Amino acid sequence: MTYWETVTGSDLTKEWKAFAARAAALPEGHRAAWEQITVALLPHGDFTGRNLLPLLDAALGLLEETAADGQGVHEVLGDDIPGFATALAGGAGARTCRDRWREQLNRDVARKLSRLGG
Repeated sequence: MTYWETVTGSDLTKEWKAFAARAAALPEGHRAAWEQITVALLPHGDFTGRNLLPLLDAALGLLEETAADGQGVHEVLGDDIPGFATALAGGAGARTCRDRWREQLNRDVARKLSRLGG
């Protein structure tokens, strides 16, 4: 990855297109599970989403393997696919981008208020 790709995010575009092509080759049930996994993982990403690429790659690889073996999605992931994605991201207590932004805002407000108070 070059500096220019990092700055412009073109490397992310290539990765997402590769994921989309791989997901398009999945059977319908696996493709629906992929959609649910991506939706559940996106809040756990950083500003660019680069931290999610290994998780998404692993999840898509698992779906590809189960499809190749003829297994159903629910046999492997269970009935709670968003719960699986949350566990993949670090569990129910994993911080989301909203949590990180909220913490930053609270620190900034506390700093400003401490300057006003004296």
